[in-house]
Amino acid sequence: MLKAQDIMTREVITVNARTSVRELAALLLSHKISGAPVVDEAGKVIGVVTESDLIFQNKKVHLPTAFAILDAFVFLEPPDRMKEELRKMAGTRVGDICSTPLISVGPETDLEELATLMAEKKMHTLPVMAEGTLVGVIGKSDIIRTIAQGM
Repeated sequence: MLKAQDIMTREVITVNARTSVRELAALLLSHKISGAPVVDEAGKVIGVVTESDLIFQNKKVHLPTAFAILDAFVFLEPPDRMKEELRKMAGTRVGDICSTPLISVGPETDLEELATLMAEKKMHTLPVMAEGTLVGVIGKSDIIRTIAQGM
């Protein structure tokens, strides 16, 4: 069974939390990648930012579903969700729009587990960490390439 270390991209392009959204878009386009790990000032991976995060900024505002009983409003979903969506939509820096907390995998994670994690968590980019250090990244294209090669 193939493992993360067998299909990961070892030359990882990272972005800083202070990188502007416009710079991020240009970086993703120029390198033909769909996402990148986000690092803090010390170089520690703190999250992941993807094309989906950029697209999210241009979506319509989702108003929470609520109904009134007497003089009270009852929300059918957490009001904090709208607050988080507005924060991401108004973000100007990678740190404002990236996905946290960090979800990562180890070099020994098998292909089946990688695919399951990506599908269930709707992840497009997974950092590969070994002893707290970024050693690679797995994107959707790495999984698709593996399928196409019949591995």
